[in-house]
Amino acid sequence: MVVVGAGLSGLAAALHLLGAGRSVTVVEREDHPGGRAGRLDLDGFRMDTGPTVLTMPHLLEEALGAVGESVRDRLDLVPLHPAYRAVFADGSAVDVHTDAEAMEAEVRRVAGPREAAGYRRLRRWLGALYRTQIGAFIDADFDSPLDLLSPDLARLAALGGFGRLAPAVGRFVRDERLRRIFTFQSLYVGLPPERALAAYAVIAYMDTVAGVYFPRGGMRTLGAALAGAAERAGAELRYGRAVARLERRGERVTAVVTAEGERIGCDAVVLTPDLDVSYRLLGARPRRPLPLRHSPSAVVLHLGGDRDWPGLAHHTISFGSAWRRTFEEITVEGRTMSDPSLLVTTPTRTDPVLAPDGGHIHYVLAPCPNLRTGRVNWHREARPYRDALVRTLERRGLPGLGDSVRVERTVTPLDWAALGHTAGTPFAVAHTFAQTGPFRPRNLVPGTTNAVLAGAGTTPGVGLPTVLISGKLAAARITGGTLRRPRRRPNGAPASPGAAR
Repeated sequence: MVVVGAGLSGLAAALHLLGAGRSVTVVEREDHPGGRAGRLDLDGFRMDTGPTVLTMPHLLEEALGAVGESVRDRLDLVPLHPAYRAVFADGSAVDVHTDAEAMEAEVRRVAGPREAAGYRRLRRWLGALYRTQIGAFIDADFDSPLDLLSPDLARLAALGGFGRLAPAVGRFVRDERLRRIFTFQSLYVGLPPERALAAYAVIAYMDTVAGVYFPRGGMRTLGAALAGAAERAGAELRYGRAVARLERRGERVTAVVTAEGERIGCDAVVLTPDLDVSYRLLGARPRRPLPLRHSPSAVVLHLGGDRDWPGLAHHTISFGSAWRRTFEEITVEGRTMSDPSLLVTTPTRTDPVLAPDGGHIHYVLAPCPNLRTGRVNWHREARPYRDALVRTLERRGLPGLGDSVRVERTVTPLDWAALGHTAGTPFAVAHTFAQTGPFRPRNLVPGTTNAVLAGAGTTPGVGLPTVLISGKLAAARITGGTLRRPRRRPNGAPASPGAAR
């Protein structure tokens, strides 16, 4: 088996394939594993450049367990308390706890007993949503919309999962601050809360109930841990090799060919790049009634400096006073947020060794339009927008932020596009109704019998937990016989020994 890409989905696929007794080669264009969970080292500041929020660590356990290892063998995960700190334009702050009693007490403190009782009901609803969806809709392949027809579909409908997210959460809590805390996650799937399906409240379950963690050494350690386990289990990882093309014989991929001309024969291939790249390699694009719609992008400031502020937690969400208007600005009008809501991650609060003595890292994420919907000239606007974000945070309680910066890097949609992310967004295809579940691009591609897709663009979707699941589902397509049987040679032998069905 050849896996193209040593991101988290590709490494998860590799581990599950190894656990099923397959021989695996992983081909990666970078000189290190991790994919979107990348790394940036600047003058002793060890910065993560991809996802910063780790939830559902049991999925890491599942991938490592496929080859007889566990999370404790490879990672030191620290549970974050609070999971987030939400700071609002009126100066109030809410610490988001995953412990039910602690969060109920926090809600009572900031919003009163009625809202605390509403939070309890909301928490039960989030748990019911998760239990209904995880096996039937998230950790599952769909080959047809008919696959939706199950008792779980009726349960999801009864829970209100096909309504809209913002009104669904509003049934439980009225305080606008709490509504934002439990709905902002819809940005992960590329939709404002008023348009996202209520079923996506399952992401709020992952963030606010299941718990948020941080691996010592940074998020970069996730790729290193999975890659290390794969190598120990017998996988061959070839770094610094970009895949140029696939050799085919009819409907079968027979080899992966790198830009350096190296040919790697295969019985099956798992492709984890963005969909456009994978489709180009396969020479096939599934027909869809409507073009794929991509999620908004993000501007990220990687700031290394010599200051910290007591109002910051490991993860701090700085909400602007505007809310609905900013969603319209980035998803419809194609411009940056006039009153931005920002995620500020300060990993040195949990792991000081990520910076030189006395130093701190601040990762500032500002949602913005992708390159297809956007009207921003990032060649011209990158530096002014960076300065505007710093001034915004200085006004919101981080005075002197700009002067504290010693090293920095600004990432815009142009940089995401240069990394091969379609439309300049690292968040892949949006989770509109027409791009969800059985309507999302499948991990099988018509016209190819032994290639499977994995990653954020295919099923089940965007996010660190879901890309780990996508790798497992891709491996199951191969080891579980979901792919079509290989054609037989005249003597009756399979076209290739051990070929995937």
